[in-house]
Amino acid sequence: MIASWLGGLRGALLETAYPSTCLLCAAPGHAGLDLCAACRAELPVFDHACTRCGLPLEYPAPFCGHCLRRPPPFDAAWSALLYAPPVDDLIADFKFRARLPQGRLLARLMADALASRVHPPDCVIPVPLHPRRLRERGFNQALELVRPLARTLACPITHGAVARIRATPPQQSLAATARHGNLRGAFRVAPGFEAGHVALVDDVMTTGSTLREIASALKAHGVGRVDVWVLARAA
Repeated sequence: MIASWLGGLRGALLETAYPSTCLLCAAPGHAGLDLCAACRAELPVFDHACTRCGLPLEYPAPFCGHCLRRPPPFDAAWSALLYAPPVDDLIADFKFRARLPQGRLLARLMADALASRVHPPDCVIPVPLHPRRLRERGFNQALELVRPLARTLACPITHGAVARIRATPPQQSLAATARHGNLRGAFRVAPGFEAGHVALVDDVMTTGSTLREIASALKAHGVGRVDVWVLARAA
């Protein structure tokens, strides 16, 4: 109780000394976020989604047509937001320009949206970057985004369970039909890794090729259930 009270006091003092400011319109932030209430209300969300792949749907339905015909190797997918303005710009600022305030805001939004919707797994696995890409960027955006959510759910983050062993062209530079082949054999599960239920985390899911490839490798390794958590899902 004392620790909680001290944490609240520390947060109030920081907010007084360094008030939050909306990253979208520069108005005062709301609820400790660098986002005002009006801009938060305008963030792109969706009411209905395929329970298997997370694809936004116009009407409520358990599965989309793609998953009815050919379900993905992962078992369920959840996303916090729709990949559309201004979320796409916030992600680009964080991911490619290392603007950390945008990253902190997006991580909080992801935790707030998913904490009550997902089931805690045995461990959380951020989609890994190739070592060369990690050196260039300086951080793994999936890891930074999932930290608050993992803390809230008391789930360990496992860094070395999956490694990216082959450098590939960025997925966003390829047509949808080329994305799966681009990643074939790009990931390897660590020998000795064991888990019954894992959650794969990424910033954006478009075709899902990256997550499918990793989920397939994990299932082949003996993992029983693979869930997908993403910040934003493309329609």
